[in-house]
Amino acid sequence: MAVAVALATYRPRPDIVTDRDLPRLVRALGEAGATARAEYWDDPDADWGAYDLVLIRSTWDYIERVAEFTAWADRVAGLTVLANPADVVRWNTDKRYLGDLAAAGVPTVPTAYVAPGEDPEGALPDREFVIKPTVGAGSRLAARHRPGEHGTARAHLARLGTAGLTAVVQPYMPRIDTTGERALIFFGGSHLHAIRKGPVLTPGIAYDAARTAHPDVRVWQATDAELAVAERALAAVPGAAEPLYARVDLVDGDDGAPCVMELELIEPNLFLAEHPGSLTTVAELIVKAAG
Repeated sequence: MAVAVALATYRPRPDIVTDRDLPRLVRALGEAGATARAEYWDDPDADWGAYDLVLIRSTWDYIERVAEFTAWADRVAGLTVLANPADVVRWNTDKRYLGDLAAAGVPTVPTAYVAPGEDPEGALPDREFVIKPTVGAGSRLAARHRPGEHGTARAHLARLGTAGLTAVVQPYMPRIDTTGERALIFFGGSHLHAIRKGPVLTPGIAYDAARTAHPDVRVWQATDAELAVAERALAAVPGAAEPLYARVDLVDGDDGAPCVMELELIEPNLFLAEHPGSLTTVAELIVKAAG
């Protein structure tokens, strides 16, 4: 009997990009012998227990309803196999996980946190820096601030604080303007493929401005140094079960060595459109996980 797989996604909205990988992944799963269907994660009528595996794919609106989303993950995990696991999902919803990675010795972009109402002065670097919420995706409410722009930065932090959001404050890694950001995708515990993209944040652009989440995407061959850092990050993920999939976003630090900017374990773009040859492998691994 064919395994049944649900691909959890979002209800289409004009302000959220289309998941280009979703229809091709449904087809690939069918070709691999599975029964696959895309389901809205917040559909009250979805019968999650009818599936052998629920794969979180493009739940890209969850950042607005984190508590509801994590409760959904817990509920689904009690009915069937959820990938990635609910405890991993909960840990990865908040970018304070970067502190956990740094404490485990993983090279990461230096990161400070400013809670709502907290005095940020000691957290603002004397160089170009970035502010973004700890809960966010696609550079939502993120901005790049020039050195000394503490007035603008404080206004940005106040906006996040009003929304009840803790802020991430990081020095801007200038090498990203030349070497870009590399995204290494892992599936089934092994490196699958990688892409490189250009910088997302431009100086002087407001935190609430529209922007392209993945500009100038190109196929990339991960270096040994990049793979080593990515594997160290994945080894530091808490939880008993290994994530089925992961995307490790890397940039070059001030010393030129790669470091983790973000670790995406919930609903990362896997860039299957740029790597169509990976579709068969991904589908087979999903079927295996569902069996």
